[in-house]
Amino acid sequence: MTTQELKVLWKKEEDIAHIHGWDFSHIHGKYQEENDLPWDYEAIIRGCLKDDMKLLDYDTGGGEFLLSLGHPHANTAATEGYPPNVALCEETFAPLGVNFRPCADPSAVPFPDASMDIIINRHGDICPREIRRLLKEGGMFITQQVGEENDRDLVRLVLPDAPKPFPGWNLSEVRHSFETEGFRILRAEEAFLPIRFFDIGAFVWFARIIEWEFPGFSVDTCFDRLLALQRILDCGKPIEGTIHRFLLVAQK
Repeated sequence: MTTQELKVLWKKEEDIAHIHGWDFSHIHGKYQEENDLPWDYEAIIRGCLKDDMKLLDYDTGGGEFLLSLGHPHANTAATEGYPPNVALCEETFAPLGVNFRPCADPSAVPFPDASMDIIINRHGDICPREIRRLLKEGGMFITQQVGEENDRDLVRLVLPDAPKPFPGWNLSEVRHSFETEGFRILRAEEAFLPIRFFDIGAFVWFARIIEWEFPGFSVDTCFDRLLALQRILDCGKPIEGTIHRFLLVAQK
């Protein structure tokens, strides 16, 4: 393709970079990540969860993962704060009887004290003090988080001066915040693993979706750097970066 043809193609990806729930199927097969985490978030939850437990998924996204657990709907609750996903959750959860409440403030979750047996959270905001308030005595909090170093090498390829969106967000700091609130830490693990792109259009779509990591990114402003990445692909090599994830399981 000519450079102009590439630009037209990439701008099409930029224009359609919208997400329904938390669905990355648009770029499946064009990139790889999270295939080799050293823990299984879902299995950890299933190993703790019993049907009679009250379960809350804070920052549920579109609710896809929560519903995949198959927990009794009468004992299932969820929150979400991103407006398009709030509308999706209201539409999805209401007919099922799942107790969904919009919430964009992790320090003010609209559920009563000591009302939950298990709270789960994948890649969402957390407030240890509020989690402690919500949990019953002996209740569990299970979270997988995206750390401060996530995708930083990818960001520098196109936006070398972009700051970290969440400095200090790492296992050590988050663990300490839970211990300060009196939690017992049952598991604490951290991983730095590869993410690979095999298509620059997929990279463009990804960067536009993860806008807090790629602030100000656009095909126009980063076009020369995107062409440099295309040359790497043309040599038969993927565009490689690093994801930063950590797991914490804590008990009240």
